[in-house]
Amino acid sequence: MSPRRADPKLGIALIDIGARLLSEEGPRALSTRRLAAEAGCSTMAVYTHFGGMTGLVRAMVHEGFARLQRYFGRVCDTDDPVADMALLGRAYRHNAQRNPHLYNIMFGTSTHAGFSLTEQDRQHGRYTLVKVVDAAARCISTGRFTATDPELVAHHMWTAVHGIVTLELGHYLVPPYDPDTCFEAQLINLMVAQGDGPDAASRSVQTSHLLIEPIQKATEEGSGDLADLPRP
Repeated sequence: MSPRRADPKLGIALIDIGARLLSEEGPRALSTRRLAAEAGCSTMAVYTHFGGMTGLVRAMVHEGFARLQRYFGRVCDTDDPVADMALLGRAYRHNAQRNPHLYNIMFGTSTHAGFSLTEQDRQHGRYTLVKVVDAAARCISTGRFTATDPELVAHHMWTAVHGIVTLELGHYLVPPYDPDTCFEAQLINLMVAQGDGPDAASRSVQTSHLLIEPIQKATEEGSGDLADLPRP
């Protein structure tokens, strides 16, 4: 008799439950008994799916970046690369809003005490930057950006958007400088800082605002994240 295959939906459920427990209550809350009780499964499920707790935390990091990549994968290239770049920023933010506990773990905001993530684990998600580097290269080649290093531009975009999203999730941004106000201004300023004209940057950022709606709709019609949506 062949061994029973692990249920992928249970694996995703354990990742989401574990991420919530780790993010909200810390490492002490992350036990096989607590996970099993909340997921409605046996304690052995953690070992069947992940080989243990360290494997589960590693899977949280990898799943977080996989979801981000699936958002990025829905950003199609257009004839306005600056709008595409702004749309990637919006996709990054929307993914964080939909998956806040995974976002905290992906970037170490939640402590991993007792669970050994390697440096390779921490650098795992850098593959998601490929799409951003490509958008930066197109912005440069069309003359919208005056920068010459697309990878550096991509890192500027990443660090700036990451910072404002982290503040938003921490509830540090309040009226009149609420998250939407700060984020919209940040997108325009980022494009201008790379050499785009203020008017052109404003138009492209506004275009990206319209383009994010299908991505948001796809997630809202699903389970609240991209776990049940087809991969691009």
